Amino acid sequence: MKHRMALLLLFALALGCLLLRADPALAGDAAKWPAEGKSVKQDAKLKVDISNVSEGYFLARTAKETSKRLKLQVTIGKTTLYYDLPGNGDYVVIPLQMGSGKYKTQLYENVKGKKYASVGKITVKASLTREDGAFLYPNQYVDYNEATKAVAKADELCSGKNEQKSFDAVCGFMRTFTYDFVKAMNITAGILPDIEGSWDKQMGVCQDLSAIMCCMLRTQGIPCRLIIGYANKNYHAWTLATVDGKEVFYDPTAELGGWGKNVKYTTERFY
Repeated sequence: MKHRMALLLLFALALGCLLLRADPALAGDAAKWPAEGKSVKQDAKLKVDISNVSEGYFLARTAKETSKRLKLQVTIGKTTLYYDLPGNGDYVVIPLQMGSGKYKTQLYENVKGKKYASVGKITVKASLTREDGAFLYPNQYVDYNEATKAVAKADELCSGKNEQKSFDAVCGFMRTFTYDFVKAMNITAGILPDIEGSWDKQMGVCQDLSAIMCCMLRTQGIPCRLIIGYANKNYHAWTLATVDGKEVFYDPTAELGGWGKNVKYTTERFY
């Protein structure tokens, strides 16, 4: 009797382990969130937190509060990108979207009109755990947090699904949105994607729709780039996800009938 009970206990434990073991192919419960750390560098007014560069991002802020406009220049190789930093000293997530390498950062402060002065520069050396790690975190262009409604919806849609089925579910959901033609006619340069506002209206322009899709996929552990460039001669935004190791193109705007079939896409930058 004792022998039989022991066998039953071993069987139950083995079954429990099988049930608890995570399926590596399943998406979900994979959302990553930026965090501050203890590895901080400062030069003049520029302060950067490089504690998590291996994950694909660093944090940047001004060390001295100001009412003047601030721009952070980030250069790696032949690529140079710019980010606005708030004057209140809050950190901004800067993605290491070009992968491992040396990122030269320089902070510029507005002097007058269109004139800026350099107020600090730091080189960030990055060795990433995975080269596409930047596309699993929020940033200034794909801006979301734990309370973002799109995050909860992604959890609902993708629960128990593998990467391909999760991707398909998000794509299907994106087709329920409406393209915001009014906003498209009035949008100005420099406006960032608006995930929350577009979600509430269930409509947006190309960069809004692409940012929502990136948010939903990233929080499911599926890397997704928000790409900005040209569709033929039109300035445009779309996505490129990595599903089961393969890059998959998806243009939410085109799926809503915003473009024809013969479209040439040219990448300018991505986040």
